[in-house]
Amino acid sequence: MGSVDYEYPLGMNNVERVHQVEVPPPQPFFKSLKYSLKETFFPDDPLRQFKNKPASKKFMLGLQYFFPIFEWAPRYTFQFFKADLIAGITIASLAIPQGISYAKLANLPPILGLYSSFIPPLIYAMMGSSRDLAVGTVAVGSLLMGSMLSNAVDPNEDPKLYLHLAFTATLFAGVFQAALGLFRLGLIVDFLSHATIVGFMGGAATVVCLQQLKSILGLVHFTHGADIISVMRSVFTQTHEWRWESAVLGFVFIFFLLSTRYFSKKRPRFFWVSAMAPLTSVILGSLLVYFTHAEKHGVEVIGELKKGLNPPSLTNLVFVTPYMTTAVKTGIVVGIISLAEGIAVGRSFAMYKNYNIDGNKEMIAIGTMNVVGSFTSCYLTTGPFSRSAVNYNAGCKTAASNIIMSIAVMLTLLFLTPLFHYTPLVVLSAIIVSAMLGLIDYEAAIHLFKVDKFDFVVCMSAYVGVVFGSVEIGLVIAIAISVLRVLLFIARPRTFVLGNIPNSVIYRNVEHYPNAKHVPGMLILEIDAPIYFANASYLRERITRWIDEEEERIKATGETSLQYVIIDMSAVGNIDTSGISMLEEVKKITERRELQLVLVNPVSEVMKKLNKSKFQNHLGEKWIYLTVEEAVGACNLNLRPSKTNPKKDESEGWNNV
Repeated sequence: MGSVDYEYPLGMNNVERVHQVEVPPPQPFFKSLKYSLKETFFPDDPLRQFKNKPASKKFMLGLQYFFPIFEWAPRYTFQFFKADLIAGITIASLAIPQGISYAKLANLPPILGLYSSFIPPLIYAMMGSSRDLAVGTVAVGSLLMGSMLSNAVDPNEDPKLYLHLAFTATLFAGVFQAALGLFRLGLIVDFLSHATIVGFMGGAATVVCLQQLKSILGLVHFTHGADIISVMRSVFTQTHEWRWESAVLGFVFIFFLLSTRYFSKKRPRFFWVSAMAPLTSVILGSLLVYFTHAEKHGVEVIGELKKGLNPPSLTNLVFVTPYMTTAVKTGIVVGIISLAEGIAVGRSFAMYKNYNIDGNKEMIAIGTMNVVGSFTSCYLTTGPFSRSAVNYNAGCKTAASNIIMSIAVMLTLLFLTPLFHYTPLVVLSAIIVSAMLGLIDYEAAIHLFKVDKFDFVVCMSAYVGVVFGSVEIGLVIAIAISVLRVLLFIARPRTFVLGNIPNSVIYRNVEHYPNAKHVPGMLILEIDAPIYFANASYLRERITRWIDEEEERIKATGETSLQYVIIDMSAVGNIDTSGISMLEEVKKITERRELQLVLVNPVSEVMKKLNKSKFQNHLGEKWIYLTVEEAVGACNLNLRPSKTNPKKDESEGWNNV
């Protein structure tokens, strides 16, 4: 990588110091604190639009901020209405059967799925910033809520208390979500990485599909466990109770639903085929049961659904121990999961249409609709991907499509609920299975494996944890590994040896650019992260090891002996007192080895702290440079002649004898 005949780039031997690294001017403490808080909690600067505006304009802007409907409603046109009408009716045809199905996943009465598709979409239409998000219940959130609440209350033994706990958990989920948005704490949700969500969603979808075997096979007794081993044991120890009628019906409808989805995927303009398929399945299944009296041959049906709009549930909320603790814990967990899904879906479709959504406003909107929903007999809602994709493909223009869907659900609640009496549960299971198979994103997992093996490990850990443990275990494992990775990034930052690209003044990582040459007599290092207490000890040891390795390399190649250690700090965005102590220790280590420490381009915040700590004076201003080129040029002028490799000299001497 280097040679004794190394030639310095043109002009480097007489480089003069043109620029000097300046200490930034002092800033008042409160001004610095204000700036730090703003960058942490208000990176999007939401108050910018209020500057230099009259009071009336500020009031209107504030109203539009919390209620975006006041922003887009005045510009609403008949063309928009036609598009939203078609989209709203289309997603309603999907929301009605899905709502009934997902309520069953949460061990709740089916009617709650319809209630939850009526009130929350109205709230979101007023407060949400996404044009494409279609609001409703979700399978993973329903499963997670059902799993966590069932640990405290058996839904079969005390269905009333279980129902009230579901309302209470929804309330706490909404309060938590809205608080995250109001206090600008959306960064908490960012700990759910893409790899975590892919693995968790895939695992949850697998568990949901396995649990549908109860209805598909017509089993009466079934395990309460959600792991694959418990489910398989429950299924195969009851082979004598399998109902072939139910199984045939279930697999036929699964095949029908998957076929329509495949057709719509291949021909996007026929998106409505897959969107209408669940409702078509419900209608066909109900007619089949009605005319064949299949309910008398082991095919379970929904039964009576109560007519009428959402009854109030404010007085049903549970605030007594020990149930309140369960409700709070469940609310926070399902609240984070549903937020992550809703915001990710909203941002995905916003990217397709080239507009932006405000993550914090979305949190407030989703949280508010869950709080209001908990008062009106609704359980957890967010923006599911399947429903939002149908809304997007149907050509929605604004959030008014949610209002259209809500009106359609309202009419269903008022007049059409008796028609669902003969709907077989196996059809609902088929709807759930077909929807969940779309959440098992194996292509994303393969992509993670190709691009980042650690992300793949995170993904598979979440998947295995959910499938072989429980939804909660999988979530904890995924978050723990994600946090561990963040800590590893902080505690073990990357450091590189830089070399000179031939015939240039450019210095790059010698491992990345094999043609980059070591500069004789100098070890040039780059630190690629802020220096904090968590990584200071590691960096001290790693820099020492780099020096040892460089001296061994020089000894083996016979180059000019090491005299300077140059550290490029361009990527060091900040440093704390532990980091400064580390630099002082490195300086002492280099002095003991008769080496000179040189720093390159400390950024504003770092330079300010080096100056205040007096390290700048201890090192000497002459050893702090703006560029690697200047540092190398200055060090070259002061480079002492050194003895070449003694072994090489000795061998040459013998050859001359």
